[in-house]
Amino acid sequence: MSAKSAKDRKDVTSTGSSRASNPRPSNPERPERTGRGFEIVLIAVYGIFALSATARSLVQVLRDFSFAPVAYSLSLLAAVTYIAVTIALVRRGRGSPVARTLCVAELVGVLIVGSLTLLDPALFPDGTVWGVYGRDYGFVPLLLPVVALLYMSRARRSGPAR
Repeated sequence: MSAKSAKDRKDVTSTGSSRASNPRPSNPERPERTGRGFEIVLIAVYGIFALSATARSLVQVLRDFSFAPVAYSLSLLAAVTYIAVTIALVRRGRGSPVARTLCVAELVGVLIVGSLTLLDPALFPDGTVWGVYGRDYGFVPLLLPVVALLYMSRARRSGPAR
């Protein structure tokens, strides 16, 4: 490409005569939010937890399910929950009622399993993803649904998602 054609193209875009990249005019009364950075990070964290919880639970179930059936079943439930939340966030975004419901279920699961691991350790001879409120994962399983629910409620108040 010659230097002249690059200069001509620059002049066309700098004068504003070519608006193909932004077909909708902006509304000065309501600035348009296009940043989805935090949502992408949230999806990535859920995806990582979906992979790690699935790997852990499959190894536990395949290795010796009879050793700790309750613990291993609950690890599998955690894996399925993380997969479902990840899919809901990817498909429907932060405004998804399905994602919100799954995050509430996830939080309830973490609280119940975390409490059970402290109240009746005999049920849990081996660790689970949600055991002791996610201690094996740096308590992220306890914090993740809280952060996700706060983010989704904030997004809900500020307007429609996507």
